[in-house]
Amino acid sequence: MAVKRIVVAVVGAVLLLVGVALLVLPGPGLLLVLAGLVVLASEFPGLERHVEPVRRQAMRAAEESVSAPWRIAGTVVFGLFMIGAGVVWGVVDSLPLSGWSTGTSLILSGLVVLGLLVWSYRRVRSRARVRSGP
Repeated sequence: MAVKRIVVAVVGAVLLLVGVALLVLPGPGLLLVLAGLVVLASEFPGLERHVEPVRRQAMRAAEESVSAPWRIAGTVVFGLFMIGAGVVWGVVDSLPLSGWSTGTSLILSGLVVLGLLVWSYRRVRSRARVRSGP
């Protein structure tokens, strides 16, 4: 049980920290903050009161993130940049903290950004279809 609690705390904290970083970088920061809070709240019930307000803000931000073509393009460019940087960090030995451990984390970060962008876009489109009717 203690191992599960530690794993949940680590995963939740990582999601939360990456989400906070993405609040100032291009990407779906609030969605990752929300994911981190949901994970942490599963083991630490005191955090549940923060989940719903963040969920509302995250859904609003997800809609805004795909509201303009330039926002979508900026997020795609950032995600591809992260993937490219991951490959470079994995291949070039002279970079600080070079190696595939750093490279893989950058690649995964880029994939998460792109995956959340797709999720946001599909969610907004499906909600628009429901509002407009068949």
